Amino acid sequence: MRIGTKAPDFDLPDIDGKNTSLQSLAAGKTAIAIVFTCNHCPYSVAYEERLKKLQAQYADKGVVFVAINPDNEDRHPEDTFDSMKKHAAEKGWNFHYLRDKTGEISGAYGAKVVPEVFLADSAGNIRYTGRIDDCWQSAKRVKRHDLREAIEDILHNRDVAVKTTTPIGCAIKRE
Repeated sequence: MRIGTKAPDFDLPDIDGKNTSLQSLAAGKTAIAIVFTCNHCPYSVAYEERLKKLQAQYADKGVVFVAINPDNEDRHPEDTFDSMKKHAAEKGWNFHYLRDKTGEISGAYGAKVVPEVFLADSAGNIRYTGRIDDCWQSAKRVKRHDLREAIEDILHNRDVAVKTTTPIGCAIKRE
């Protein structure tokens, strides 16, 4: 996904029992953080609390987070839709969690690993892609808050200073 291109729309099942689209999420928002993730990957699990904190910090500033699980549930039974519901409830997620069972949407974005972030502005243009921060092992050791910095740039009507970083995580296993 190239910086400046329109984020591909989606309409996927949400753990709340309804379908959620990019268009519905973007309505009235300043930025949308689309995070491809899953239940089983240790990198994804390591970032769950940080994503919750970011959503809580930026919700009232017009930023919405959505997690999308593209992993093959036959290879990873912990990534079934029912497991997603249970996982998000146990962890107290405060953002949408969608199922991309076929991997079509993650493929449209060009996502290769989980977690991988695509940050779009209110017009749906991709402004940042890559990692959440520079230390998946420990929030205390983070030196670069890449996603947070990109969000701040969008909120302050600035060009995103660092547009792309290399995400680190587990390879996506599509159907």
